[in-house]
Amino acid sequence: MSLAITVPSVFRTSPCPRAAESRTTDVSLSLPTAHFGRALRCSTIPNSSIVTGNRAGRLRSIRCLSALDPNLKATLDKVVTSQKIVLFMKGTKDFPQCGFSNTVVQILRSLNSPFETINILENEALRQGLKEYSSWPTFPQLYIDGEFFGGCDITVEAYKSGELQELLERTMCS
Repeated sequence: MSLAITVPSVFRTSPCPRAAESRTTDVSLSLPTAHFGRALRCSTIPNSSIVTGNRAGRLRSIRCLSALDPNLKATLDKVVTSQKIVLFMKGTKDFPQCGFSNTVVQILRSLNSPFETINILENEALRQGLKEYSSWPTFPQLYIDGEFFGGCDITVEAYKSGELQELLERTMCS
């Protein structure tokens, strides 16, 4: 089973003339889900420990190894680099299904930044894989120029300080 994601790369608005030369093709990617469930053994947190009890009543620690499926990692690499700004969120930019996701959408819109969204609610493997891919446990997750930027709190702070606007302007002109 796989989820097809189409990420259009046409930018509608641009703070600089060179951004008009942006990619103009669509990227269609499939997220593998068949093997992902086997990659997670105990936890989505890499190398985490959990404590379990045994029949003698003693506690023992089990080392849990969590490996991101290589196919999913490659797909996520392509998705986050296919656009200058990618937001993995609950819902879509037109219909956010989470207050935090809505906050980041509103910030990006207020800065007139062209961005694409991926609805993580449509695929559980994507949702769990992204947590490991970014080493960030919550959503939304904002990627700028192929790099993880942060979640809602970090985005809000960067917006308030003006850092986000500067970064987006540099990104769109590169």
